Amino acid sequence: MINRIKTLIAFLRYNALHIFGGRFVIFLGLALGLFFLVLLIGLLGRGGTPNSERLYTYLLAPGILLVFYPSVYGIQKDMDTRMVETLFGIPDYRYKVWLTRLVTLYIIIAVIVLALVLLCRITLADFPVWRMTAQVMMPVIFLGSLAFFISAQSTSGNVTAVILVIFLLFFWVLGEEIQDSAWFLFHNPFRSVEALQSIVLSQTTFYNRLYLILGSAITTLFALLRLQNREKFI
Repeated sequence: MINRIKTLIAFLRYNALHIFGGRFVIFLGLALGLFFLVLLIGLLGRGGTPNSERLYTYLLAPGILLVFYPSVYGIQKDMDTRMVETLFGIPDYRYKVWLTRLVTLYIIIAVIVLALVLLCRITLADFPVWRMTAQVMMPVIFLGSLAFFISAQSTSGNVTAVILVIFLLFFWVLGEEIQDSAWFLFHNPFRSVEALQSIVLSQTTFYNRLYLILGSAITTLFALLRLQNREKFI
């Protein structure tokens, strides 16, 4: 049992190093820097101690930054290093490798987000730690799965990055118009609403998270199916 745990830890550590291309410390530093910059701007711009509604938005920023590069450039990096040829040479195993990398990426980001959530909980505001972490990870996981799907179609990290940025800008520009919709990517479940509107907010949150979960599962599945086409990647 102990040997299996050690093997699992070593496997996850190896995947973590591969996912970020040996630049994990750099990406971690950028994510933390972005979070504190956004937090500082929020504190100076609006004044006062931020509540859970504002902190949710601030915590999304480092999560999106961390998931962006690995999910966008993961397949292209395998192609550039000829790793994809090795993966296709092992029947069925390649799916486990790519899926494990994706899950490992989400676990790493969740741990970092949890640490930031705990820091905010201790120093800034009172809110449910696990709920905040789970809610932040929902759109992060969806974006990671969507990027994985697009990169499997285009095989180009740059093309995937452009499409994903346009996708994010679309929701950012139309934020005020569709923020009450269950289809809004950046839906904030911690929004301050009146008592009569709380039921509507809960329903919107439920369907929004359901759509994100289904979207993540579907895009990941179709990406893995797309990776069956050997000629497309070699």
